[in-house]
Amino acid sequence: MKAKELVAKSAKELSDYIAEQRKALVEAHIDLRTKEVKNVKAIHNIRRDLARALTIQRQNELKDSQKEASNE
Repeated sequence: MKAKELVAKSAKELSDYIAEQRKALVEAHIDLRTKEVKNVKAIHNIRRDLARALTIQRQNELKDSQKEASNE
């Protein structure tokens, strides 16, 4: 998923996406170990998407904390 698409998501949607990607990563590792995976690069892509989503989630948290600090 592109970063623009992730930025447009709400905090709840982003959390759901992260949980979904973590589950997909576990399943991909299991498939790799049982030799059922056709596309080995899929694990790499899942990890990149997960890292991208976690980064955007953290950026949103920092942005919110800065807004709260400036309001005080």
